[in-house]
Amino acid sequence: MRLLLVEDDLKIASFVLKGLKESGFAVDHAADGEDGLHLALNEPYDAAIIDIMLPKLDGLSLIQEMRRQKVSTPVIILSARRTVDDRSKGLRTGSDDYLTKPFSFSELLARVQALIRRASGASESTGVAVGDLSMDLLTREVKRGGKKIELQPREFSLLEYLMRNWETVVSKTMILEHVWGYDFDPHTNVIEAHICKLRDKIDKGFGAKLIHTIRGAGYVLKEDA
Repeated sequence: MRLLLVEDDLKIASFVLKGLKESGFAVDHAADGEDGLHLALNEPYDAAIIDIMLPKLDGLSLIQEMRRQKVSTPVIILSARRTVDDRSKGLRTGSDDYLTKPFSFSELLARVQALIRRASGASESTGVAVGDLSMDLLTREVKRGGKKIELQPREFSLLEYLMRNWETVVSKTMILEHVWGYDFDPHTNVIEAHICKLRDKIDKGFGAKLIHTIRGAGYVLKEDA
């Protein structure tokens, strides 16, 4: 999953970036509102985390412009402002959640995961399942046929992206954008290598194959007909 972080406090940004990347997210960071708006309007994100007090363009104006231009990326506001009026104003701009500083990373992570679940239509569940393959997004536990499968963080993120888009062919470019980030070398074979590792863990030893290569198009996770 790919996130946008717009935060000018470099200490907070570094803390959040480290935690999100360790949790398997691809994250782009902007240190001012204008750069944040440019990324939000031109890159696909699964969620955005936006501070209110930003140089060049404040966070509320950034979110308002996103919504004006029909960008529906779910947004969490970060703010030192704690009053009910501040929260209400933030939510009225088109944001989806509001988190006051200081905050714990575990709470931010839980809210990001909840936003992504709601956006994908899975608000009542913390899991994703395709056939006998299941993934718990909170415990990060993956099972197939009841057997627990150990995945590295990037493998988990890749499988999550495939499962959220099950029966939909996703290209290498789409995978790079959502799992590794837009600035990753598009000529690398990192996707093929990770798909190969996933197949060894997800498909090997099971009757039906779930991960399929669509020649010239990309990959799709689906049950065989």
